[in-house]
Parts: sequence; structure tokens; C-alpha cells
Amino acid sequence: MSRITSKWSTWNPQILSLVRIVAAILFILAGTTKLFAFPAGIPPNGGTVPLFSQMGIGAVLEVFGGALLLLGLYTRPVAFLLSGEMAVAYFQFHFPNGFWPSMNGGTLAVFFCFLWLYFSAAGAGPWSLDALRKN
Repeated sequence: MSRITSKWSTWNPQILSLVRIVAAILFILAGTTKLFAFPAGIPPNGGTVPLFSQMGIGAVLEVFGGALLLLGLYTRPVAFLLSGEMAVAYFQFHFPNGFWPSMNGGTLAVFFCFLWLYFSAAGAGPWSLDALRKN
């Protein structure tokens, strides 16, 4: 292995944390769009979803589960729960509109499903409250 490659690979734990943080911010924004119309409301009229609807409960999971992932707190169980939420979202809302995620609008649901599944196995990384709790 080259010197650059071996040096770069030592950053793996920090990059894991960085990916978790960025993905959690994007996931929170998906929820705040549905719950609070922030930064914009849901199409076509820019509104919100009813809190006690299935989409409302999903949005609550996205905001509060995303916040826990952002902090890296209880990462493994929260990521597993959110992976399941995204699988349900895909098969219930996107898959009936066609097989291919790029055509049925489900690309992000599939991506977050597998990303959160990965974090449920890999953990939060060193920049997390989970890492602090272990010490």
C-alpha cells in the first residue's frame, strides 16, 4: 500500500462520524419539511402533513431519530429503527409507482434504508456521544 493510501485509511473512523453527521442533518431536514414546512413545505402547495398521520409519525421519527443520529447517541438501535422506517416508506409509497427507484421517487428512501442499516452495524464512530459513554 502506498504511503498516502495508508495515511488516508487511518481517517476511516473520523470519516464514519462525518458521514453520519451529514446524513443525519439531511434526514432531519426531510422531517422538518413535512412537520414544520422548514426550509420549505411539501409539494405541491408547500404545506405540512397531519401530525397523527402515517407520514406525520414518519416525520417525527426523521426529526427526533435524526437528532439522535446527529449526536451519535444510541446510534445502533436508532439507525436500525430508521432503516426499517425507510424500507416501509419505500415499499408503501414508492414501489407501487414502479420498480425502479429512479423512476418512482424512492431513491432517497432506498439510500437511507441501507445507510442506516450500515450504521446499525458499524456504530457512530469516534465523534459521538456513544463513544463518550463507553469511556
